[in-house]
Amino acid sequence: MKFAFYPGCVAQGAARELKASTEALAKKLGIELVPMPNATCCGAGVITEQNPVLSNTLNARTFAIAEKMGLDILNICGTCQGVMKKAQKELKESPKKLEEANKSMAGSGLEYRGKVKVRHLLNVLIEDIGADKLKSMVRRPLKDLRIGAFYGCYALRPGELSGLKDPDNPDEIENLVRALGGEPVDYPGRLRCCGFPYVMMSKRNALTMAGNHISAAKENGANCMVTPCPLCHLNLDPYQPESAKIVGKELNVPIFHLPQMVGLALGISPKELQLSKHIIRFKESLTQSR
Repeated sequence: MKFAFYPGCVAQGAARELKASTEALAKKLGIELVPMPNATCCGAGVITEQNPVLSNTLNARTFAIAEKMGLDILNICGTCQGVMKKAQKELKESPKKLEEANKSMAGSGLEYRGKVKVRHLLNVLIEDIGADKLKSMVRRPLKDLRIGAFYGCYALRPGELSGLKDPDNPDEIENLVRALGGEPVDYPGRLRCCGFPYVMMSKRNALTMAGNHISAAKENGANCMVTPCPLCHLNLDPYQPESAKIVGKELNVPIFHLPQMVGLALGISPKELQLSKHIIRFKESLTQSR
């Protein structure tokens, strides 16, 4: 199994542990990740709002690079996945927009033909590897972990592009948790916005949202959470001490990146998964070998 690897901006900056843990997990699963030369930011929705033509061109260029490589794209960011899938839909439904994008990048020798698939790691784990295969590979069952899934907006909406069986009530992450020996926790907020898009406009409101979600997960029995989106992770982990002060509650809930949770169960060391990079640390008793 081989993919054109698109880690996204955050996994190469503020959340480098996500990229490192993905590479470690891919090696364990026999997935070859091929770097994409000169791939650019997806725009994260911001560019889309200001300049839709530029946004479509940037993403079409990334798609064209992958097509030239002869590979489908693997994403590890829920936001990148959502933005790219929307761009693909627009370019497919509008020949004019596709022509504009291809004209803009003609000088680079690239052309998007609409053939590449854009896959998120979550979908690959569920559809290509499968829960049964992962269960058979477990070396460190997550038996002491009660895990609250936090899907993130872009993983869910619009539903027809999500790749989830039921985007209004998904269970893909929960099924992974069970396969890995953990206990999934249902709680209010698991399908809501983390608040990250509002941090620069209304930080207090954004962190109130995050704090309330973490608090709800904890009150329903979670001792950790997991998200497939590094932007959600930024709001749930690094900002968590500040969120705790705003909502007036002790939180102290560690947040997994998706490949960290899976990798831990498959026997990859906490050091290789870079769990120590988080602001809210996992207790050693929850991550040690069994």
